[in-house]
Amino acid sequence: MASTKEYLDFVLEQLSGLDSICYRTMMGEYILYYRGSVFGGIYDDRFLVKAVPAAVKLMPDSKRELPYDGAKEMLLVDDVDNRKFLSELIEAMYDELPAPKKK
Repeated sequence: MASTKEYLDFVLEQLSGLDSICYRTMMGEYILYYRGSVFGGIYDDRFLVKAVPAAVKLMPDSKRELPYDGAKEMLLVDDVDNRKFLSELIEAMYDELPAPKKK
């Protein structure tokens, strides 16, 4: 099942307090970037983020889910309605994200 553009738009609106958020469409899903680094995505209308230590610390009870078969587990973001929390989460994760790949 592919994700809907409406759910992507909702998540992007919730993240609108952060600058430099963008996305890329990939096989019916959406990869999310912050300042050029991948931090998560929208998979089957679920907002998942990388399981870096900062994200695990802020969401210790979050379910780990596979975005697609063969992928690494990611953390399900349950509190999508809380803009302040989402901004804090993404900011906290940033220093632990892999550097953007050179093109």
